[in-house]
Amino acid sequence: MSKFSTPNFSVDLSGQVALVTGASSGLGYRFSKVLAKCGAKVALAARRVKKLEALENEIRDAGGECAVIPLDVQDRDSIRNGIDLAENQLGTINTLINNAGMVDAQWAVKQSEELIDGVVDTNLLGPYLLSNEIARRLIKKSQPGRMVNIASIAAFNIHSNSASVLYSTTKSAIVRMTESLAVEWAKHFINVNAIAPGMFHSEMADAMLERIGDVSQNLPRKRICIPEQMDSTLLYLVSPSSECVTGTCIKIDDGQSPR
Repeated sequence: MSKFSTPNFSVDLSGQVALVTGASSGLGYRFSKVLAKCGAKVALAARRVKKLEALENEIRDAGGECAVIPLDVQDRDSIRNGIDLAENQLGTINTLINNAGMVDAQWAVKQSEELIDGVVDTNLLGPYLLSNEIARRLIKKSQPGRMVNIASIAAFNIHSNSASVLYSTTKSAIVRMTESLAVEWAKHFINVNAIAPGMFHSEMADAMLERIGDVSQNLPRKRICIPEQMDSTLLYLVSPSSECVTGTCIKIDDGQSPR
């Protein structure tokens, strides 16, 4: 007889300790609330502590457990110190959501070195170092883990009128990083997957829309989705139900992009 229930699906995250980067706004804000609601202890990581404190109050008022973790993904010491602080307060981190991101929004030939460093450090180097640091600790303790990297549909498609070549490059690298780390860490039962959103409402996307105008009528379904419509994909990838899924990138773009 199978040891699994029918259907084999649960969003009970009790016993999981999740660290979410970029938790002060947008997808990270939403993801943190969803994980906490499903029973995970959540380390709320970002630079804007005041916004994290507001999120902390929301989660605690709803009966969840969390901790505010000041963390700058561009700073290596901040990454290590943030993980130490989170684990001291909540326990071993076994779920990582690499969500923090930065757009370039400039043509490649006009980008400053400071902007290039910021985008690469935020979108690629930070997630890589975070993943390695958390995996190192899990492997040492012989514990399994779940990692979800937030890529972008821009990892697969870019248009001639879109000034986002560096963003696209880093997000493409995130997809390959996901696939590669999944292979290396499979024997340690650390699952590494990615989500590639299309255009969703968020603080970053809405700021872009203010500059370029409403583009929803140019999309096949004449709408821009909201973060809540990503909940089920996130929960699937961090839940026990996806234990055999690793090295996968799930596109969520509402049919906005070609295939």
